[in-house]
Amino acid sequence: MKNATMRAVGYRKSLPVTDEASLTDLELPMPQTGPHDLLVRVEAVALNPVDYKVRQGNDPGGEPKVLGWDAAGTVVAVGDRVEMFAVGDEVYYAGAIDRPGANAQFHAVDERIVALKPATLDFTEAAALPLTSLTAWEGLFERLGLQNGGLERSGSLLITAAAGGVGAIAAQMARALTSLTVIGTASRPETVEFASRMGVQHIVNHREPLVPQLAEVAPEGLTHVFSTANTDRNLADYAEALQPFGEIVAIDDFDSLPLGVLKPKSISYHWEFMFTRSLFRTPDQVRQHQILSKVARLVDAGVLTTTAHRDLGPVNAANLREGHRILESGTAIGKITLTGF
Repeated sequence: MKNATMRAVGYRKSLPVTDEASLTDLELPMPQTGPHDLLVRVEAVALNPVDYKVRQGNDPGGEPKVLGWDAAGTVVAVGDRVEMFAVGDEVYYAGAIDRPGANAQFHAVDERIVALKPATLDFTEAAALPLTSLTAWEGLFERLGLQNGGLERSGSLLITAAAGGVGAIAAQMARALTSLTVIGTASRPETVEFASRMGVQHIVNHREPLVPQLAEVAPEGLTHVFSTANTDRNLADYAEALQPFGEIVAIDDFDSLPLGVLKPKSISYHWEFMFTRSLFRTPDQVRQHQILSKVARLVDAGVLTTTAHRDLGPVNAANLREGHRILESGTAIGKITLTGF
């Protein structure tokens, strides 16, 4: 494929999503692949808040930058050190934040962070899962230390924005794989319905004071919090609602956090950032292959389901701008996908 090109979507300058130049259709050279890389023909992608956050805060200085950290597709070539995949395999993955993204016809990705997609899902349904599944799994079972299948554990888990991408899959995992009571926040009828369908047992409204609502549904206090949004604003409420020695894992961004409020109850605080393994080339990168493989088996067994909620059509600049606009508005439910080129 020497000198071959492909269609892609990217940006050259950080601009508001209302500007047509904020995301543009591009013709780019085919990706360069390394020894551990798969070259994937991208069949579907999904959007995450990281897409618009990078677009807003990372100006590439005129060079085109391609976003996109959720994809499903077909392997069309493999590097000379690839061991786990072959040409023709149907795969899904979240990629690496320090490499070009998947909003392109072809994408190079390290095999150690890729898995075979769930056989029972089509490409679009599968593309909705990787980033959020990795975030939820690492947050629940690695950061909070819950045991996968550890039904001897009891307690209550609060998940904020439980109808969002991470919240919806975290709720499914917690409900199916632990004995924790799953509490989620949602405020609109449609998000309440979606969160309940995803496994949330009790809904509290994040537009109203949290502590009295939590006292009603978890009178003994929370044992765990999975905070996907507004951690800085809610931290004092978490501290009040958690039992002594409770634990929090958070994934959102903010300027500062008053952690001292957690000290009286010896509450533990954890970060979860699913790009850490690929960004720092940690020795256990293959753990993400293993997690995604486990998630695929759980989907195929009917234990977990896709969180794909709305498909915007083909991957092009106009449709991606609309996806970014919806995410920036804070009204997205589940995952937004795009299919084909």
